[in-house]
Amino acid sequence: MQLNITGKNIDVTSAIRNHIESKFKKLEKWQVDIISCQASFSEEPNKQKKFDASVSIPKGQLNASATNEDLYLAINEVEQKLERQLNKLRHKPEARRAATPAPDILE
Repeated sequence: MQLNITGKNIDVTSAIRNHIESKFKKLEKWQVDIISCQASFSEEPNKQKKFDASVSIPKGQLNASATNEDLYLAINEVEQKLERQLNKLRHKPEARRAATPAPDILE
């Protein structure tokens, strides 16, 4: 998995890089082929930190973003959002309805 991290108005420190890498490592447990990850964060004028991430997979792209005063909390929130999307994508074939309707019992 290729991971690109960019920071706008904030330096990418090794602690931030390690935190982001550890969070994106957790996404591999869903057994979906992750082609690449693009992560960017910035500081808004009101001291809010905004974290955006997009994950490329063979079936398309997953996107998530979060804004918080604490950058680490925003990263955690984005990771949870991406995990929910991967979970839904992984279990979607199992959740399909039956092709034929169930017979009526009252007849």
